[in-house]
Amino acid sequence: MRVAVLAITKNGIQIGVRLAELFPSFRVYAPKKLHTDAANVEWYEDSTRARLAELFCSYDGIVCVFSLGAVVRLVAPLLVDKKSDPAILVIDDLMSFVISVLSGHIGGANSLAMDVAKKTGALPVITTAADVNRTIAVDMVGREQGWVIDDDSTVTAVSAHMVNGESIGVFQDAGDRDWWDGPLPHNVTTYDTLESMTASASRAFLVMSDRSVPDDIRQRSVVYRPPSLVVGIGVHQSTTSDTIKAGLDTCLRRHGLSPLSVYKLASLHRPRPVEGLIRAAKDLGVDVEYVDRDKLAEVNTPNPSKVVENFEGTASVSEAAALLVSGGTLVVPKQKFPPDLTVAVARAP
Repeated sequence: MRVAVLAITKNGIQIGVRLAELFPSFRVYAPKKLHTDAANVEWYEDSTRARLAELFCSYDGIVCVFSLGAVVRLVAPLLVDKKSDPAILVIDDLMSFVISVLSGHIGGANSLAMDVAKKTGALPVITTAADVNRTIAVDMVGREQGWVIDDDSTVTAVSAHMVNGESIGVFQDAGDRDWWDGPLPHNVTTYDTLESMTASASRAFLVMSDRSVPDDIRQRSVVYRPPSLVVGIGVHQSTTSDTIKAGLDTCLRRHGLSPLSVYKLASLHRPRPVEGLIRAAKDLGVDVEYVDRDKLAEVNTPNPSKVVENFEGTASVSEAAALLVSGGTLVVPKQKFPPDLTVAVARAP
């Protein structure tokens, strides 16, 4: 995290300097009227309100070494959304407490407060319900593993059920299993199928899957999309990005797979890059991994082609690339999209 420390008293400046010593990446800001010979402090002449507004837009986290009430009044006009607002911490003038004020989960304020408290001896103050109740923070599940929430409109309601100790069902058929450390909370039950979960008395659900989820389940669920799918792409030099994106979209919808779980495209390594493939990957926000034809030729695939072998030097591109790069199993065999595109999908272990 890029973290700024904003101090407006003499004691606060000393605390800021200490924090910068403990956390070398922290930048300390203080009013020029309090200038001292302290190292690693950037002195500002504008108002603290103006400086905080500037830091709010340019840092991932801000540690304010002054009163909580003043901080609340200063940041209130700046707030936009918990998904974009920076983490805000408050430390008192004696460094007795470090308080997580804003963006505790997604913004990382809670973990930052714990880190600061651990190194300074201050008492961390965390008030988010999931942390206080030592239960699952619904909006944080799988973040370290790169999972994304399909639709966050249900997060608040499901979180309320979770912290109130109401029955929560969990179904997972994709992604790492170590998203929770230790035994699950007493009100959380795992199920082997969506059907058995929805037939239970659960008030809400957590679903970890790369597959389509029926609307009636989605309305009561937070659906997480792990990065589990690799899409193998067979193209010609002239294949356009629009062709690739349209074919991929059709393929995924037809087979009930989420585009949010696609983490990589895979294709044949060519002497000259296919511009359409490069642009499509950029538009989709994923990487492309290229595989040499001799390695593709070693992969056993269900649909090899003599025609492809004659043109490309390997009997399979899309299926072989998907299998090789994912290290997993083929879930969608080769799909042809005339005139010049083939798509196959594999799921990582």
